[in-house]
Parts: sequence; structure tokens; C-alpha cells
Amino acid sequence: MSDTRRSAAPGPAAQAIIARDRAVVARSYVRDYPFVMDHGRGVEVWDVDGNRYIDFAAGIAVCSTGHAHPDVVAAIREAAGRFLHISPDFWHEGQTRLAEMIDALGPVNGPAMSFFANSGTEAVEAALKLARYVTGRPRFIGFLGGFHGRSMGSLAFTASRPTQQRGFFPTMPGVTHVPFPDSYRPLLAGADQGLAVLGYIEKLFQSNVPADEVAAVLVEPILGEGGYLVPPEGFLAGLRELCDRHGILLIFDEIQTGIGRTGRMFAWQHWGVRPDIITLAKGLASGMPLGLAVARRDLMERWPAGAHANTYGGNPLACAAALATLTLVEEQYTANASQTGERLAAGLRTLAGDFACIGDVRGRGLMLAIDLVIDRASRKPHPDLAREIVRRAFGNGLLLLTCGASAIRLVPPLLIDSSLVDEGLDILRRSLAEAVRSL
Repeated sequence: MSDTRRSAAPGPAAQAIIARDRAVVARSYVRDYPFVMDHGRGVEVWDVDGNRYIDFAAGIAVCSTGHAHPDVVAAIREAAGRFLHISPDFWHEGQTRLAEMIDALGPVNGPAMSFFANSGTEAVEAALKLARYVTGRPRFIGFLGGFHGRSMGSLAFTASRPTQQRGFFPTMPGVTHVPFPDSYRPLLAGADQGLAVLGYIEKLFQSNVPADEVAAVLVEPILGEGGYLVPPEGFLAGLRELCDRHGILLIFDEIQTGIGRTGRMFAWQHWGVRPDIITLAKGLASGMPLGLAVARRDLMERWPAGAHANTYGGNPLACAAALATLTLVEEQYTANASQTGERLAAGLRTLAGDFACIGDVRGRGLMLAIDLVIDRASRKPHPDLAREIVRRAFGNGLLLLTCGASAIRLVPPLLIDSSLVDEGLDILRRSLAEAVRSL
């Protein structure tokens, strides 16, 4: 589709809303550029002044089926016409059907049961409480660069930016952070960073973290906010073996990586390593608030009534949206994410050949990133350039987000076609050139 943007952004309507917003909405949200949305269809969105954009952010990898997918909208409308809420003290078929569908996908190491929450953060909190309850152990292992949420339990693990924890200490005690294996900017000695990290954890067990006090290891199969780092082959399998040997539960946070995002339903499927507990949210319900903590049935059955609950878990509208989303993702969009992801990755590699400021291209499926560097020899991050590219892209009609020290993530809706991939790449090329000239 040709560019139909009609005015400089932010236009007058957007400026008016932003001015009103400043007086009444909390300032804690990170807003990198002044996009004020009016409506969207698929991968395209329009602001309140009529400017069109290609969305390579997807609401932070949330809009898996795109904006306003007719099947998802119809499912929500049908559910809303029946009832808007019933507390988890009772039952409704949509919640049961969704839990059955999740179980059938085989997300964990055995038959699965699901706890229903409203967000990824809440799903992580549930996973942590379950792990502590069933093991009777107080400690956890997390990873530097990880992001798991902002409530006090999940925040104890979140380690992608210092601003996330600044001013909130102490968080939940008992979390020890270890490096996530980064082959591009290694933190530990050794050619295989996966083996190096596994060795580091074993050394912790021999020094100040008794293995028999560790309830669980919480890890993203592909590091998200920390820079879209893909672990080396063998790392997750080694982590699985380490946990089994010490009686530790393995929790995969697939809030960003799950539901078809990487070209598989779950990112762990790239390595064939199943967790004991998995957390899901973001793309699960195409933008409706829903999070799941999914665990092995033998673990979840040990939670007695009243051990953990909430008011809105299993909301009928969110469940209806998730059922429609999972059907679309399973039948169509996981395969599309794999195929169009290859096209997008190839285009990014071509850009890297033309722009020396791109130090690395990485990711799986439609969870991709380019890492901006001052020079390739030192691999020193260039955050100013990353931010300038994102700003220029907005001006040119492309929505992007940063991650890590100086990476730009590309996470369009999973239904994106080749023409919009190519148009997005063209805008990214233009924005790169403008940003490089300006700095």
C-alpha cells in the first residue's frame, strides 16, 4: 500500500490529546515518540490526524493477530453479549476450553494445568509462588538482562535496566542473578558462553547459594528486553539437566517469545527442552488482558484451594479472544511467522551489509533485532543512534521499539505479508541513512 500520511506528526489532534494526558496520566510510562492511535487494521495503524504507519512494534509483541482481527473481534463481541464477568469462584466453559487447548499444546514436561491471571507480571508471580510452595525452598536463580514484570516478586528478577528497580529496594529476597549467555558481547571467559554460564551456576552452588535451597530457575528462552539474545545450542538442555540433578524446577518465561512469535508455538521448541512451569501473556489474547501460569499437573494439584487466587482471572472476554487467537496462530500464523521472519531477517542482513553501524542481526521468526554499534571491531553499543533511528522511523511511517543496550527490535503482527515486510524494510533503510547522517 502506498504511503497515505497527510501531515507532520504529531499533528494538531495528537498534540491536543498529549497535552491533556500530561495533566492526568502517570508519568512513569516510557513513551519514545508522540504516536496517538486512532485505529488499526492488521499490520497498519493510523493516528488521530490520519497518518498511516506500519506497525513493527505490535504493542510490545502483543498484537499477534494484528489490529482488529475480525475473528477476534467477533469472539469478544459474542462473549460480551452473554456476560462480562464471573469470578474464579465459579466456572464458565470458555475458561475450561482455553485450559484444555493449552494442555493439548504440550507446553510443559507432562500434563498441564493453568492458573489464570490478567498480565504477564501476575503470571510470573503465580509461577514463583507455586514453585516456592511445592518445593518448600526459598531461593531462585534469575538472569541479568531478564525482564519478568514490575510487581515486587517479578521485579526481584527483572534486570534489564537499572531504572526498573531504582527506588524500590528491597524487592522479594532470595534471587541470585547470573549472566545470560551472550555470544556477541561475552561476559564470561570461554568460547561457549552457554557452558560458561552453566559452570558459573555450579560454582555458585559450591560457594554461597546452596542448591538444595533453590526452588526454581526462571529464564526467558530468548532474552527479550535485554536485547533479543538467542542462547547457544545446548544451553537450555544443560540448564534442564542441571535443574533435574539438583531437584530444581525450570520456569520458562515465554510471555514475549510464546504464541507463535518465534515461528514455533513456544520458543523452547527450537531446542526441544520442556519446562516444568511456563508463563504466557502478551500475544495470547491479541491485546486483551490475560496471563497464564501453566505448570505440570502434579505440581499444580498440590496447591490447595485458597493458596492463590484473584478477582478477574479467566475473564470471559479475554478467554474468548485467546481461543480465537490460538486457533489463528496454530492454523496459520506460526508458519507465517517462520516464513516471513526469514524474509525480514534476510532484509536485515542486507542492511547490515550496507551499514557498518549494524553490528549484529539476531532472533527467530518474527522476534528479530539489529544491534547498533559505534564500530564493529569493539562492538561498543550506540544507544544514541538506536534512539535516533526509532525517532526517524516514526517520522517516516514505521513504528519501532528499542531493547537491550542499543538494539532495535522488529516484532510485527504474525500475519504480516511480504509486501509489508518489504515496505517496512525500505522505511528502515531510509531512517538508518537519515540517522547516520544526523549524528
